[in-house]
Amino acid sequence: MDRLTSMAVFVAAVEEGSLVGAARRFGLSPSMAGKHVSALEEQLKARLLQRSTRMLKLTEVGQAYYTRCKHILEDVEEATREAQDAQQTARGVLSVAAPTTFGAMHLGGVVANYLSAHPDVAVEIMLGDRYVDLLADGIDVAIRIGRLKDSDLITRRLAPCRMIFCAAPSFLARHGAPKTVEDLCQMPRLAFSEAVSPGDWTLMEPDGSAHTIDGPVRLSTNNMQMLLAAAVAGTGVAYGPSFVFGESVARGDLVVLMSDYWASELAIHAVYPTKRHVSLKLRRFIEHLSASFGDTPPWDLMLGARRSEALR
Repeated sequence: MDRLTSMAVFVAAVEEGSLVGAARRFGLSPSMAGKHVSALEEQLKARLLQRSTRMLKLTEVGQAYYTRCKHILEDVEEATREAQDAQQTARGVLSVAAPTTFGAMHLGGVVANYLSAHPDVAVEIMLGDRYVDLLADGIDVAIRIGRLKDSDLITRRLAPCRMIFCAAPSFLARHGAPKTVEDLCQMPRLAFSEAVSPGDWTLMEPDGSAHTIDGPVRLSTNNMQMLLAAAVAGTGVAYGPSFVFGESVARGDLVVLMSDYWASELAIHAVYPTKRHVSLKLRRFIEHLSASFGDTPPWDLMLGARRSEALR
């Protein structure tokens, strides 16, 4: 018997709770479904299912084998789908949710390139910083930044999200550049109020020791673009993602501070509801995002080689 078919029948028997249910799923007789499971047990020299007239129960070996079989079958299905996709055209409407600042600053050109390559797809983008329930709101994929909540969503890492300290040359001309943690703690701060820990910032030394930066807050806002404008205007020291400040640093409007230290590094992910039956338009969109950003995304390249290394 074909082992892959036998594995599929075994997985179906577990999910359906009976060999009869598995047989029905594949259009087999119950006795043939039983033969597929028996063939696996013979090959493995181990019992996978405890059978009775009323129920099936996985053995310890069967539980482990079921988990592996399910993953293998999903991978085979995915490989088959990818091979078929190569000959097909993506089409339809793709609904995307993304954080306001990241979307406004970095998604426009990326989405335009995707649309150019896929003329039969239309994209709807919802920008906002609230947590979106993908299923309830009818969203195909969301871009999320930071630590992900535990969920049943499938995740794909798109890029790092490196955090930096920076200030305008005009601010540094008045206050001087901080050389120590104590110097930084005395400087007025510009804080993002929607951060996980908006009150205090953490700065790490190369040896792993941590310092809390808790100086006076001059401005607090829930919008990173307002924070960027205030930083460029010389209002105080800003702390936030390099995807917000990178271009301004490259232009000389901002200067990276305390580059011998490092701040936390988060990640940017695409999340979507299920791995099975992912549409071609969604699969190609996620691949396009990953290729457009990557381990050294464009905003970190803007910082220049020396500053990018300082962020690692």
